[in-house]
Amino acid sequence: MHAVSPIKSKNQIEQMKRYLEAHSTRDYSLFLLGINTGIKLQELLSLRVHDVCNEEGKIAEFLSIPHYTNPPIYLNALIRKVLKRYLNENSLISTDYLFKSRKTSEPITRQQAYRIINAAAKEAGIMEPVGMTTLRKTFGYHAYSQGVAISLIQKRLQHSSSSETMHFIGLDQQPVTVTININL
Repeated sequence: MHAVSPIKSKNQIEQMKRYLEAHSTRDYSLFLLGINTGIKLQELLSLRVHDVCNEEGKIAEFLSIPHYTNPPIYLNALIRKVLKRYLNENSLISTDYLFKSRKTSEPITRQQAYRIINAAAKEAGIMEPVGMTTLRKTFGYHAYSQGVAISLIQKRLQHSSSSETMHFIGLDQQPVTVTININL
């Protein structure tokens, strides 16, 4: 098993999104949820339709997973739009797995999810090893890059320390220069 890194290039992320959107709304939804929420693969695969929408079919703004309440998992406008399209294209009922296999009523397997993400990464020209943890690392890296406090990312990724989170998202090897300029 190879160590994987976050996808740091937004251009490569966009290329993966375009590839997945062209091939499968289900796979595109899986990728979007993974890189935008940071939840673990097993939890993504165990999601059911009722976890993301109500009885009227309205996509929720926050994901309904009991142990992800602080902070809650926000579903941004793009995720909600793609999930709505995915649910409209398929005949899923509220108790169905969100990422249901095309052949059975079970969710896709970890191996299938891995193949989906790897095919998209290859199309995007990503040469580094990519795995399912790449989605969580990408979430953490870009959240931190956009100014989200490491303590919030740590909680989302369910890590015990901020140094564990920094190591996980690949920022512990880089020297970080912090300038605090109050300028009163």
